Amino acid sequence: MRRPRVLVTHHQVQPVALDRLRKDCDVIVPAVDFPSRAQILDLCPGVDGLLWTSYKMKLDREVLDACGAQLKAISLTMNGVDCVDVKELARRNIPLGHTPYIPNRAVADLAVGLMLSVNERLLSTAGEICYQRQPIQGSTIGIVGFGGIGQLIASRLQAFDVGCILYCGPRPKASADAFHAQFVAFEQLLVRSDFVFISCPLTDATVRMFGREAFAAMKPTAVLINVARGAIVDEAALLDALKGGQIRAAGLDTVTDEPLPPYSELFNLPNCVILPHLGTATKRTRDEMAVRAVENLMHGLRNATMPAQFQTQ
Repeated sequence: MRRPRVLVTHHQVQPVALDRLRKDCDVIVPAVDFPSRAQILDLCPGVDGLLWTSYKMKLDREVLDACGAQLKAISLTMNGVDCVDVKELARRNIPLGHTPYIPNRAVADLAVGLMLSVNERLLSTAGEICYQRQPIQGSTIGIVGFGGIGQLIASRLQAFDVGCILYCGPRPKASADAFHAQFVAFEQLLVRSDFVFISCPLTDATVRMFGREAFAAMKPTAVLINVARGAIVDEAALLDALKGGQIRAAGLDTVTDEPLPPYSELFNLPNCVILPHLGTATKRTRDEMAVRAVENLMHGLRNATMPAQFQTQ
């Protein structure tokens, strides 16, 4: 019986996961560190499965056509599916795996760390004498997207004795009662919050939801923390808000174009801390995500339901 052929779109997948995959599959990986889309497409023909590792590269009809009709399953080494044309996959009846829940704790930890770094200017080399710290105790916290990561952020902030936790999203959540969190409209969250965390998925509804109007509504003392996707924030509007004092500071683990160009003005602002998308960057988290992605793929290749199969709404 022929072994399945699987394309792994980047060779830096955790070794523990690649070893598992190679036991049962013939694995193809790009030879270069940063394969282009054209190089990925060249490797697609004839594969039975895809282990997709890049949220910046679109997995769309072009990729599926390049693979061919024998393609049986696709698995992502990430939670978010914004890089995937999920409707096209559903039309072709190709199952999609992802890694929900696994990265939540690591991302929530980083979110709180970013809040502290920004608020206390721990990473600033160009501090201002007149800089005012914001007391976290008694502050109002706004969380945009109260899913697994948002709720873990709320849980961690209980220890800081914050005054109030607000959240917004498509609908209220019963689980919010455990954190005494209040469901409010997005506009009200912006007006009232001292610290605003972005932890929602990137969708058509959330693209650039933090634009000029949103920053104008926020407190001039507010801090923005983004641990979701860069495209949720209009970076030109953010730059102007930080320079003009519409908000006090920002902590970004993700930006629209990654890596951020070295000439970006954001690097020169003393009230902006930027990390190179480190939210899931613990060995345990990365190992678990990669292993789950391989498990998903192997189940899909066997026509079995994946342990974490994405369900289209």
